[in-house]
Amino acid sequence: MNRLPVAAVAVPLLTCLATLGTLTLWTATGNAGTPARLSVDEGRVLVPTGSEATAAFFTVRNTGGADDVLTGVTGPAGHRAMLSRTVDIGHNARSMAMVRSATVPAGGTLRMTPTELDIMISPPPALAPGDRLTFTLHFRDSPPRTVRARAVRPGE
Repeated sequence: MNRLPVAAVAVPLLTCLATLGTLTLWTATGNAGTPARLSVDEGRVLVPTGSEATAAFFTVRNTGGADDVLTGVTGPAGHRAMLSRTVDIGHNARSMAMVRSATVPAGGTLRMTPTELDIMISPPPALAPGDRLTFTLHFRDSPPRTVRARAVRPGE
């Protein structure tokens, strides 16, 4: 009868036990299988300086264990709201490009800014500093979030 050396059995067995223990601990601390848990801070919308468009910005936090995806936005009636991103087009020039979605990472934050991702609103509504607009953010896995943005002057 042929017997396996103890090490040939012990190494895989200990590896399996260590993996199982780690996964059990991860699950017990609430990190495994938890869906995205999103919250959205009050945003900002820029007081328009022209007649073409303006932009709104929000911070979306995800305290859950799974990524989610911002898939779109609904803005004020009579105004088109779209996700857009600033892109470098060379020679120190930048342009706006529409984007379909943006990931809200598990345990992380999606922070919209004037130089990165934002919500473009066209045509821009008449706004004075302090006015508020309502938006609905739509996500792949989470329910829509209705949020408000306060009008601010560019640079504030």
